[in-house]
Amino acid sequence: MTATPDGAGTTEIATGMAEAARAWIEGLDDGQRATATGHAPVAADADAERRHWFYTPTDHGGLTFHEQRPPQQRAAMALVASGLSRAAYVTVSTVMGLENVLDHTEGFVAMFDRTRGRDPHMYYLRVFGEPGSTGAWGWRFGGHHVSLNFLVVDGVVVSSTPCFLGADPATSDLLGGASLRPLGRVEDLARDIVRSLPADLAARAVLLDRAPPDLEAANRTVPKPGDRHIPLAGIWRAPFVDPVEQAKLEKGSEAIEERAGLSEDDHRALELSEDPKGVPASALDAGGREQLRLLLGTYLQRVPDALSPIGRYDDDAALDAVHLAWAGPTEPGAPHYYRLQGPRLLIEWDNTQREANHAHSVWRDPTADFGLDALAEHRAAHHR
Repeated sequence: MTATPDGAGTTEIATGMAEAARAWIEGLDDGQRATATGHAPVAADADAERRHWFYTPTDHGGLTFHEQRPPQQRAAMALVASGLSRAAYVTVSTVMGLENVLDHTEGFVAMFDRTRGRDPHMYYLRVFGEPGSTGAWGWRFGGHHVSLNFLVVDGVVVSSTPCFLGADPATSDLLGGASLRPLGRVEDLARDIVRSLPADLAARAVLLDRAPPDLEAANRTVPKPGDRHIPLAGIWRAPFVDPVEQAKLEKGSEAIEERAGLSEDDHRALELSEDPKGVPASALDAGGREQLRLLLGTYLQRVPDALSPIGRYDDDAALDAVHLAWAGPTEPGAPHYYRLQGPRLLIEWDNTQREANHAHSVWRDPTADFGLDALAEHRAAHHR
């Protein structure tokens, strides 16, 4: 399970989640409620939709903010906040607002087979099952560059992954010469570690002098060895109804692949593997190890403390098993990718598109994403 062994803490958070979920659902009308709710995660077939997740501006499934009145939107955000740390909630809110900035960047023309392609109200919330202290239920919130996934079993939060945050633009100008970088530390800490490595370790850490154009595990339900990034056009729920918009998407996707210019050997160097690639934390000096713990925190502390496994890495042996791999140049502003991999841990980052001003980051537990391990145990115990 993704959650820490702090049962009291996870129970308290689960109670808050259930209260927020019920308050949101009770404030909806019957039509809204039909869109906002899904099957309880008790049978494998019925649970399939809960395990679909995306990070493109596609249909994430659920009730959008467009379909809600302001009090309902507030209740929806209260549920979102119940699963996040304060810093992560601020980041999610900022990422949603960046849709307006991105629309300006592109000249207010993106459509994507809907009335507005870059839309801060096109975020979807859905609750699966009956929120409460018994049985299994979950919720999912997502839209462009946000995907949050939680599962609660018998009143305990058992999973909070996959947890995806992106930013486009990754860096935006602010008044007075300042910059808005919602994921700046997520990028900089990893780069600083790699740049500080001696030559022999740097050669092990940097898998390739070019970066893949996206995450290697993409939005697959279960990451596995051999996974390679999926071209952009494949990270959508369905093809566009409008053939002109679909053609634009496919053309843009092909251009991204061409710019990456990866050969078969390059793909093999970057693809996921059972044995982690890169440099283990055990090879880092004290400063590098401390930076690695800070970097882990930018992912694992996206959830409240009681849900976060960050404390696991206070144990030197646990930290030693985490490997850092990098691809691309290490100079700021260049397209790049990195991942952290270890037992029950897969973290990926890329900032390659839009001239390295379009970032993706995800925290996953490959053995327990969506709470599939805890759910299997629950089904075995209660649904024989």
